[in-house]
Amino acid sequence: HFASTSFSQTVSEEDNEEWRPSEPKTKTCKADRPPASKKLKAPLKRTTKRTEAQASTQPQAPEDPTHLKPAVLCKPAAEEKTKTAHVLANTGKSVLPARKKKQMKEGQKKSIAGGNIKKQRSNSPEEEMANKSGPSNRVKEERVSFIVSEATETDKCSSEGSSLSGFKLKKEEQVEDEDFTFDEPCPKKQKTSRACLGHPTFSPSSAAQTLRNELNMNWDLIELLSNLTCVERWVCENIIMLLREDNTVPFVVRYRKDMINHMDADSVRDVQLVYQELCSLAKKTQSVIQTLKKDGVLTTDLEQTLRSCRSVDELDHVYAPYKKGSKLTKARRAKALGLEVAASALMETPQTLDLRKWLKPGVEGLSSVEEVATGVEHILADMIAKDPETLTHVKTLCENCPVTIQSSVSKAALKEKVQGKGATKGHKNTAAQAKNKDIDKFQLYCDFTCNIHRIQPHQTLAINRGESLKILTVKVNIPDRVKSDFSRWCLNSRWRPKTMPREEHHLILKNAVDDSYKRLIQPFLSRSYRTKLTSAAEKESIAMFVRNLRQRLLAGPVRGSIIMGVDPGYKHGCKLAILSPTSQILHTDIFYLHASSQQREAEKLRYLMSKYSCTKVVIGNGTACRETESLFADLISRGNFHPLDVSYCITNEAGASIYSVSPEAVKEMPDLDPNLRSAVSIARRVQDPLAELVKIDPKHIGIGTYQHDVSTSALKAALDGVVQECVSFVGVDINMCSETLMRHVAGLNVGRARSIAEWREQNGPFINREQLKLVKGMGPKTYQQCAGFIRINPQTSTVSSLPCVPAKAAAKKGKGKAVISVSTSFNPLDQTCIHPESYHVAQRFLSIVGGSTDPIGSSQLRQRVENKLRSSSMEELAKTVDTSTETLQLITDGLTQPPGFDIRQNFGQADFKQGIVSMSDLQVGTVLTGRVDNTALFGAFVDIGVGRSGLIHKSNITPDKLPVNQRRRSLALGPGERVEVRVLNVDHQRGRIGLDLIRVLQ
Repeated sequence: HFASTSFSQTVSEEDNEEWRPSEPKTKTCKADRPPASKKLKAPLKRTTKRTEAQASTQPQAPEDPTHLKPAVLCKPAAEEKTKTAHVLANTGKSVLPARKKKQMKEGQKKSIAGGNIKKQRSNSPEEEMANKSGPSNRVKEERVSFIVSEATETDKCSSEGSSLSGFKLKKEEQVEDEDFTFDEPCPKKQKTSRACLGHPTFSPSSAAQTLRNELNMNWDLIELLSNLTCVERWVCENIIMLLREDNTVPFVVRYRKDMINHMDADSVRDVQLVYQELCSLAKKTQSVIQTLKKDGVLTTDLEQTLRSCRSVDELDHVYAPYKKGSKLTKARRAKALGLEVAASALMETPQTLDLRKWLKPGVEGLSSVEEVATGVEHILADMIAKDPETLTHVKTLCENCPVTIQSSVSKAALKEKVQGKGATKGHKNTAAQAKNKDIDKFQLYCDFTCNIHRIQPHQTLAINRGESLKILTVKVNIPDRVKSDFSRWCLNSRWRPKTMPREEHHLILKNAVDDSYKRLIQPFLSRSYRTKLTSAAEKESIAMFVRNLRQRLLAGPVRGSIIMGVDPGYKHGCKLAILSPTSQILHTDIFYLHASSQQREAEKLRYLMSKYSCTKVVIGNGTACRETESLFADLISRGNFHPLDVSYCITNEAGASIYSVSPEAVKEMPDLDPNLRSAVSIARRVQDPLAELVKIDPKHIGIGTYQHDVSTSALKAALDGVVQECVSFVGVDINMCSETLMRHVAGLNVGRARSIAEWREQNGPFINREQLKLVKGMGPKTYQQCAGFIRINPQTSTVSSLPCVPAKAAAKKGKGKAVISVSTSFNPLDQTCIHPESYHVAQRFLSIVGGSTDPIGSSQLRQRVENKLRSSSMEELAKTVDTSTETLQLITDGLTQPPGFDIRQNFGQADFKQGIVSMSDLQVGTVLTGRVDNTALFGAFVDIGVGRSGLIHKSNITPDKLPVNQRRRSLALGPGERVEVRVLNVDHQRGRIGLDLIRVLQ
C-alpha cells in the first residue's frame, strides 16, 4: 500500500522520534473504503519481518476510510494517510520500519493496559505503578526548598541528549560518553517505574476530554505532553490542573509535592513551557484554518492535516504553500496540468501508460513527451518526500551513518579579509580591520567538522553566530551511502510499481527518487538537524544561565558586620560606602587612593575604619581593582588599621552601574550621587546577595553564555522564574523587606507589593499572616500563593495601629474590601515555612508530641519531635493527623528549624583575605584554593585571588573528584562552590590560567 501522506505529518516525527496516526476518529463512509485485495504489497513486505508482539505494540489508528490509493492521485495526501492508518490498524501491522526499544516497551505497556483510560484510573496507585515499564529512575530532590536536607540521587530522562535533544545515541555510547560535566543538561523530569513518592491524584475524568475540546486538535494534550517531557501522565494532568487554577510554581513545588511526584521547580517549569507551546500551537492552528477558510482553499483533509500538526514548524510547513504570494511548487503546477492521473497510472498499471496522451501542443509543460515526463517526476518526487514511512526509513539510514556538521569561512569574509590586508598604511580600512578581528574570534570554526551527536551546545551557538554575521558558511554533510541505500530501497520495495514497467517508465521513477532526495528530502533533513541542534543548544544555554543565577542568588549572606563597599577607579577616585549590619548607609565618600596624595588618603581611610569599627571591605572587580586590592593588602600588612582585624574580598560588580541610575535606586537613595550608589550596591551584594541582586536585571549580572543568541522571551521567563523561586524558598520578612524584593514573592506583583508597603506605612508592622487579607488586592488565591513564603518575626512585629478594617468604613465602600475578621495576636507558626492551610494539622501534631508553638525551634521541641519519629513512622503519624506524609514532613521541618533559619546558611559566603597573590607567583603544579566565579558550557571559571580567573575545562572534571552526592548531577560545579585546584599552565602574555580540579571542598 502506497500512502501519499502530507509532508506536514513528518515534522512531528522529527520531534517525537516516531510517527503516530491521528488519534481521533473521523466520520467514515463505507462506500469509500477500498477492497482489501487492492492493498499494495510494499509496506506489508516490510512488516512481515516484525514479530507479532512488536506489531501489537503499535497504537491504534483512527478509522478514516476517506482515503485513496497513491496510484489514484486525485485525493489529497492527508486522506491517504488515514487509509494507511486504518488498514494497518485492522491488520495489526506496523508501518514503522524502525523503533527504539523504549518506544516498543511503551507500546507494550499501552497494549496491556488496553487503552482504557477510565480503567487505568480505577486502579490503585500501586497497581498503576506496577504496570509501568522502563528504566527505574530515582526522583530528584526539591532543588531549593530541601537543599539543606540529604540529597537524593537523580537520573536524567533517557530522551535528553548531551547537546541534541531528540537524537538518540547507542546505549554503549551514552555510558561511555557520560562524564558528569557541562555537556549534559540539567537533570530533567523523570518517569519512574518504582513506587511513587507522591500518589496519582487525578483531576476529574472529563478533564482530558475538556482540554481536547478546548484546543480542538487531533492529538491528546496530556498524552503528547507526557511524551515530550518524559513525565508520567498523571503528573502532567495534575500540573495542568494546578496551573489552570492559577497556582505558582514555587507554591506547587513546596506545598503540592504529592500531586507532582516531588518534581523540582525546573522540571515543573519545563512542563509548563511545553504546555504553553502546545496551547499556542492550537491557537495558531485555529487562526490558520480561519484564514484558509476565508480564502476558499480549505478542504476537510487539509483541516485534519493542520489539526494533526504537533509543532509550529510542522504547521508552518503545511501552511506555506497556501500563503498569499507563495509561488506554486513544481508538483502543484504539474497537478494543475492534469498529470496526477499519469503518475497514478505509472505506479498502478505502467504497462498501459502512454505519455503521448497528455500532449497538448502550445501548452507549457505538455508540449512534448519530455515535459510530460518531467511533470510526472515532480509529482512522484513530491509524493515520496511526503510519505511518513519513506522519511522514517531515510532517518534510520542517517542514524546508522556519521552525519556531520561543517563550518568554514564564507567567501564574503575571505574577500573582506584580503581587502583589509591590502589596505595601505596611510589609509587604513577600519571596517575591514574590524571584520578581520571578528574572523579571528571564529578561528576555531574556520575549518570545523563534528558529528552531530558529539557537537557541544556552545559550539552550535558559536557557529550560528558566525553564520549570522556572514563570517561562516555552515552545512550538514550526509554520507553518499544514504542516498544510494535510499534509492535502492525506494525502487525495490516502497515505491516499486505493481507490474514490471517499461525501461522509459523505470527511468522516470528513478529520476523522481533522485530528485526527491536531492531537492526535497536532503534539505529537509539538513534543516531538521540544524533546528534540533539550535533548539537543544539554546535550552542548555538558558539552563546554564538559570543554574548560575540560582547559585549567585543563594550565596550565603554576611550578617552582623559593618561593611565598607569600594567601587574602585583612577581618575574619578574610589567611591566608598560604609553600611551598618542592617544595610543602613552610615557614611559615603570618595578617596583618591591612586593619586599623589595616597598617604593622606590612607590616613583618612584609617580614621573612617576606626570610627565605624569596620573590619570587612568589599572591593568591586572593575577598573583599578587590582591596584586597590594591592593597596589594602599593603595597609593590612603594615598594621595600618591596628587594632582592627581588617580583611577584604573581591565581588562581581556587574550591573552595579546600571542599577545606580535606575528608578529603584533613585527612589531608594534620592540624595546620593549615582557613583556612590554603586558602592552601596557592591557592599550590599555581600551583606544580602538575594535582596540586592533582585533589583538588577539578571541579564546584566554577567553570568550567562550566548545570552544574546537565544530567545529573549524564553530567557526572561526562565530567569524571572528562578528569581521568584529563590525569593520564595528563602522567604521574606514582611516587616523588613523592600518593595522590590517583595514583588518577587510567589503570588505577588508590583501592584500588590506596593499595596502591602502602603498598608505597612499606614498601619505599622504586620502582627500575623492573616492581616495580609486586609491589604487591597489580596484575594483568597493571592493569599494562598504568598502566605507560606512570608515570615512574621517577633523581633520586627509590634501591635499595629489598625489591626482590622472598621466595619462601617468598609460598608461605605461599594467596591472596597469586605469586612474581614482577623486575629490581632502573634502566631509563632507565622515565622516558619508551614502554610496557614496546615496550621490545624500542626496543632494536632504538637498535641501528639506534647509540645506547643511557643518554643518554635527549641532543643526541647526538636527532641520531642525526633523521639516521636523514632517511635512511629512518618506514614503512621500522617494518618493519625489526617494529612499526607509530604505535608507532615514540612511541618516537622518548620517546627524543628531554629528561629531565623535561612536555607542559604549552607551555601558559601564571600571569601575574605588579608594578603594577595599575583600571577607571577604561580607555577605549574601549584595547589590553590578558590571559589567558582562562573560556569559555562565548556568549563568553570575559578577565582584564585590573582586578579584573573582560571579555567577548569570540563574534561578535567571527573566523578572521582566530586562528593558522592554530586556525582549524579549534570552540572558538577556551580558559582560560589569552593574548590581545590592545581595549576596546569600559565600564559602571562594573554593572562590565561589553566587549572585542574583536585576536589570540591565541603
